[in-house]
Order: sequence, then C-alpha cells, then structure tokens
Amino acid sequence: MLQQDHDKKMKVKKGWLAVQVGLEDEDGGFQRFSIPISYLYHPLFQRLLDKAREVYGYHADGPLMLPCSVEDFHHLRWRIEKETTSHAGGHHHRHHLPATLSFHSC
Repeated sequence: MLQQDHDKKMKVKKGWLAVQVGLEDEDGGFQRFSIPISYLYHPLFQRLLDKAREVYGYHADGPLMLPCSVEDFHHLRWRIEKETTSHAGGHHHRHHLPATLSFHSC
C-alpha cells in the first residue's frame, strides 16, 4: 500500500485535526500529526497558520500543510501544552508568550 493511500485511510479522532509538517530540504521529509482543534486558537499556532497561508495558499487537498521543521513543531506543541496545562492546574496567572517568539523554521 502506498504511504499516501495509508494516510488517507488514517482516521482522526473527533475534535482533532491532521497536519503535515516539514520542510522540503529537511532530512526526514514531511511527517503527519494529529493535533487538538483547540490549537487553532492559540496565538503561536495562528502565526504558523498565517505562514502556511503565505507559503501554500488555501489549497485544501489532504491534511493541512505547515511550513515548519518537525523539530520546531515539536517545540511549538510543547509550548502550547505547557501553557494549557498550567492554566488547567488551577493557576490563575497567565503566561504570556512574547510576540517576537519564533522558531528557526516556523
């Protein structure tokens, strides 16, 4: 079975979204991830979506393509999860991320 056919048959849980992450010149190529839809509302992720729109436009075939290295995407997810769990743990102070925060490839 072709990898592309396999990817199309992968089910994404309700409330989650499939994304394709990677850079053309990256060794590992593109990797597929499932992320919670709530990420779409996070400021860091919204900046990545803006960049995806600039790079790829509004092409809608297959998973959402994100122009970011896999390593930087893992770090982005870690930042979002860290912020999310600190809010869920009953802490009432907010951890604001600097507006200039960026990753090497994102």
